Amino acid sequence: MGGAVVPSGDFCSYGDRMTAFRPTSRARTRPRTATLAAVCCLAALPVASAAQAASARVPSAPAAAARVAAGRVPAASGTGQGAGPEAASRGGSRAGSEAGARAAGSEAGAGSVREPGSAVAAAAEAPAGGPLLSAPGVQVRPQDGTPDLPSGLSALSWLVSDARTGQVLAAKDAHRALPPASTLKTLFADTVLPRLPADTRHTVTESDLAGIGEGSSMVGVQVGHTYAVSDLWRGVFLASGNDAVHVLAHMNGSVPLTVTQMQAKARMLGAYDTHVVSPDGYDMPGQVSSAYDLALFARAGLANPEFAGYVSTATAVFPGGCDAHGHCAKPFGIQNTNRLLTGANGVTPYPGIIGVKNGYTTHAGNTLVAAARRGERTLIVTVMNPQSGVPQAVYREAAALLDWGFRAAGRTGSVGTLNAVPAAYHAPADNGRATTATHPAKPSSPSRSAVASPTAWYVGGALVLAAAVSVLLLRRRGPARAR
Repeated sequence: MGGAVVPSGDFCSYGDRMTAFRPTSRARTRPRTATLAAVCCLAALPVASAAQAASARVPSAPAAAARVAAGRVPAASGTGQGAGPEAASRGGSRAGSEAGARAAGSEAGAGSVREPGSAVAAAAEAPAGGPLLSAPGVQVRPQDGTPDLPSGLSALSWLVSDARTGQVLAAKDAHRALPPASTLKTLFADTVLPRLPADTRHTVTESDLAGIGEGSSMVGVQVGHTYAVSDLWRGVFLASGNDAVHVLAHMNGSVPLTVTQMQAKARMLGAYDTHVVSPDGYDMPGQVSSAYDLALFARAGLANPEFAGYVSTATAVFPGGCDAHGHCAKPFGIQNTNRLLTGANGVTPYPGIIGVKNGYTTHAGNTLVAAARRGERTLIVTVMNPQSGVPQAVYREAAALLDWGFRAAGRTGSVGTLNAVPAAYHAPADNGRATTATHPAKPSSPSRSAVASPTAWYVGGALVLAAAVSVLLLRRRGPARAR
């Protein structure tokens, strides 16, 4: 076995080689063996600590199972969404062909994603953003000078947040799982936009447009025409074109792969309410998000100047061209469907509006994520499914919440945070649009790091046992040499 280094040129014996200094009695052997034992034990400590740290980063099987059951982490494999009335009437064939390849789990419906207060949820991590955001109803912490919340808010869920600090100023049912409609395209952009250079050109095939849900909003992508990626993104953000989404998803690898990547991106951003089934937000069984998660997606997106540029574009020209059969189409104009940006249909453009994304489906109703800037402050507002029946209610309620947020900022307490993962704020770009940046990192669990794991004890114990055996062997050999 290896020898321990000791002072004054004293060496251990290796086989037939004799030491430079040999003890002549058991009494002289004991200090050296005690020193060796101490060195071995001390050497075991950093190794045990490293093993403990490594094991703390790996969740136990019960904890991982609890996270999957709670909808916080997609199952490693699953059967996809089950068929039902919605599957038959809204793209059921598409769900059947792609669901098995998607990291979506087998749960269907809002309740399968998050059930605050359930045993499974209690076993998983604490609710993202803080406990108040998981409480039902309106959450606000008024202080002296805090204005009253707007009257007439009818949305099932809403949230007002500061893009720079991540502070949530007020919210209603922030984690309520609801169909997101086309606001889910913000997560699609967060996931795919960095992967495809804007100047890449692609000729559209029939397979690129396969499986688009009946009644989808379309920008007018034509088979056989060649488009730049930047043109397709304008089709996504301005016209909310599901055809453009599918072409980009196929350029990214496939629709199922893109869905899997979107789910992973959501978790990385700390968005645990979101369950992705379709990349375009089309109504599908089990596809849900929340006001909180959509604010996370918008905040992360605004860190990307390309994202910020697309969402703030009011009008553009979508290219035409000729297909392989010589059929040609002329370029045509498109307008952003976000009426707070364009002022269409009687909606007053909001002062300082940056944009982001609106949506509508039969099951989701009207949804909207809007960002606006005044001075050095940028706010993000999410509004999901107003119930008032008032025309343009989603825009009216979003504008009212933005007005309140700008007045209340600095005068109200925080009810939570978007900083579910460490975040930083980057200075606004030269174009005047405010940008934020989120740098995801897996938060550690104090409960796991504070207690030594079984692996750490096993490794440390084995090393201590080896040290003890070494001591016994040396003690037995010492007297023999002394004789």
